[in-house]
Amino acid sequence: MTVDRTVVISGTSSGIGLEAAVAAARAGWRTVATMRDTSRDTSRDADLREAARKEGVADLVEVRRMDVTDPGSVQACIAGVVADHSRLDAVVNNAGAGHVGTLEQESVEDVRAVMEVNFFGVLQVTHAALPHLRSSGGRVVTVTSVGGVVGQPFNEAYCAAKFAVEGFMESLHPVAAGVGVTVTVVEPGAVASEFVSNAGVDQDALLARAGVYAPALKAYLERTARSFAGAQSPRDAAATVLEALTADAPPLRLQTSDGARDFVGAKLADLDGGTVTRLTSGWVS
Repeated sequence: MTVDRTVVISGTSSGIGLEAAVAAARAGWRTVATMRDTSRDTSRDADLREAARKEGVADLVEVRRMDVTDPGSVQACIAGVVADHSRLDAVVNNAGAGHVGTLEQESVEDVRAVMEVNFFGVLQVTHAALPHLRSSGGRVVTVTSVGGVVGQPFNEAYCAAKFAVEGFMESLHPVAAGVGVTVTVVEPGAVASEFVSNAGVDQDALLARAGVYAPALKAYLERTARSFAGAQSPRDAAATVLEALTADAPPLRLQTSDGARDFVGAKLADLDGGTVTRLTSGWVS
């Protein structure tokens, strides 16, 4: 099979990133699946490789190291992909990390760390990829969150980072379109994946030091547990990522489930971003 489309996807060791990498390969994309740690000792790529093998697309999935918080790592990965495959048609910014906490009980440095992964990591990958995407008329797809639209208790830092990504990509959309690059954000709600455990939340420890915030935090954690009990599967969420990659004219904003659409819809009457992008396109044309 001749493969003429190449996509780089970040954060593919589990969850939506893993499923998106396999889905893209099934759809015929040469898929460069990246993750922060590819050492033999950790075997973080084992689940991805096995999933690709089971789907019969192992030959279309290659694993490379990319730490989105390290500019050198990002530049080396993107440059290497273009050198090896002569083109780059899309990037999917999926790497991220959850965080639970409230400002009075954490440092500004804690917040900066959340922004570094979830916001600046997205910018670094997109910045490195854009010259190549201009050449191919490619796409930037960024997995954000319903938390990038609706602020949520005890998620101040996480939502701030996702709000920042949404604002950045919404602003970039008409500028990128002017040079032939499509920009889309994908907004999952609750997804049953390792992302939750990767947030590093020790609930007992959080509650023990919560002080005056303990009653509210306890209620929040209980509500969150209930919402994740009925969470969407990573495979279903990844189907929306594939839609953003393959649709003829994807909108700025896509939600991954009816629940996500309802939640975002509580704040945004303009669900697909069309009104905003029509308006701001007029500012640059």
